[in-house]
Amino acid sequence: MMWLSLLSGLIVGAAVLCALYLWVIPAAVQYHGGLALLWHDVIVERVLDTLTRKSRPQRLLKAVEGKATLGDPQSVITAIDHFCRHKEWAMNVGDEKGSILDSLVIELSPVNVLELGTYCGYSTVRIARLLPPGARFITLEFNPDYAAVARQVIGWAGLEDKVQLVEGASGDWIPRLREHFGVQMFDLVFLDHWKDQYLPDTKQLEECGLIQKGTVLLADNVICPGTPDYLKYVRNSPHYDSRYYRSHLEYTKVEDGLEKSVFLGF
Repeated sequence: MMWLSLLSGLIVGAAVLCALYLWVIPAAVQYHGGLALLWHDVIVERVLDTLTRKSRPQRLLKAVEGKATLGDPQSVITAIDHFCRHKEWAMNVGDEKGSILDSLVIELSPVNVLELGTYCGYSTVRIARLLPPGARFITLEFNPDYAAVARQVIGWAGLEDKVQLVEGASGDWIPRLREHFGVQMFDLVFLDHWKDQYLPDTKQLEECGLIQKGTVLLADNVICPGTPDYLKYVRNSPHYDSRYYRSHLEYTKVEDGLEKSVFLGF
């Protein structure tokens, strides 16, 4: 009887832990940015990395290869969104803010695009699929492991000929972009890398003349995790016309948004 009671207790305890992991905690952190990032981006990621011996980007890539149609960008986007909503959260721009990104790319129809922070290539695919013929798209990624996965995701979407993925720190590459790639300026810059680099990289782009009158800067995660110094700069500078697009942190109910800033020139 003692063994049966112990076994029953273990089963109940396991069931409670499973419910907490799968439903209770994920539901509870949906409305709190700090807790959501701690739970999804630290605790769950580390646990699954240990159990699967693969990284989150590698698990995301497997989902793309299993669900998306080769050469179909929209199916890649759908596969990643499904993975992030139903399997494992990941810090892409996400489907909700992604729709805002789509509409701005369509509106601008940019010829030269710079993305800071490729991660797994989700936003890269969203942008590249909407660019006009002959457009140039450069995306910078500091982490070589992320870049390796992103190349495969971009390739699965059939967009490898439209994207130049560059590995390295944005601060090192920005001064070299003009000489290395022959690009004179960018029509659109999408900022989605380390949040503390938004402002210094923007100032460096200004100094290098890579953003000129009419260039649009679009910054993600300006509320959560947040980029207060960048927002203060673009919202108070006479050289920018800035607008906030309210939305939610990817795949949660936490407020976040995109900041669109049009450079007016010096």
